[in-house]
Amino acid sequence: MALTSDPNYKKLEQWYKANAGSLNMRAMFDADKDRFSKFSTTVATDDGDILLDYSKNLINQEVMAMLLAMAKSRGVEEAREKMFSGEKINFTEGRAVLHIALRNRSNTPINVEGKDVMPEVNRVLEKMKAFCHKVRSGEWKGFSGKSITDVVNIGIGGSDLGPLMVTEALKPYSAGGPNVWFVSNIDGTHMAKTLAQLNAETTLFIIASKTFTTQETITNAESAREWFLKAANDKSAVAKHFVALSTNA
Repeated sequence: MALTSDPNYKKLEQWYKANAGSLNMRAMFDADKDRFSKFSTTVATDDGDILLDYSKNLINQEVMAMLLAMAKSRGVEEAREKMFSGEKINFTEGRAVLHIALRNRSNTPINVEGKDVMPEVNRVLEKMKAFCHKVRSGEWKGFSGKSITDVVNIGIGGSDLGPLMVTEALKPYSAGGPNVWFVSNIDGTHMAKTLAQLNAETTLFIIASKTFTTQETITNAESAREWFLKAANDKSAVAKHFVALSTNA
């Protein structure tokens, strides 16, 4: 059934047409002193509490009840259960959706086709941690024996936006680490402007592509390699300055 044909959607739509114009945030807070506690929740984690405050949205109890009814009628709960049980809900790729396993620090088993994926997830996370530590500590050396001062992420879409967001969010905690750059645009100007500020001896490139077939990323990677080899003049040095981030081993 199409969303707009769902009776729960129609009910919400009718309510919106009749009442939305009269919803006033300040008035709702004045009328209900407990509004914040009713429309917020706290999630406990190992690192402290996370507050989810949705009281500043134009909603009331009636709207929330209708929204929840609509979510149930659209199968959100069933989809959630399928995701947590490792079913292949990514139908375009025929794969399970395992973001949950990456965040599963309690290590509760998550089974895909009868096999717990957590040992493999932890193995890869440890590998990433060891690699980052090598770069940050200065143990990872470039072709001339110098430590890495700059890291350039070359990727597009999810291989650019996710890492960029995390890097921005965690900037206050990045003291002592390398400078981080992101190149995603196929327009050569983006790459040229970035490279103009870098020293090949102390730069590490991360080529991020899930399949390693993304044309924009491969083109930018080849441009970076060409620039690097002009300085290094030794193809064996590439291994010290380029790493791949991919599922395509």
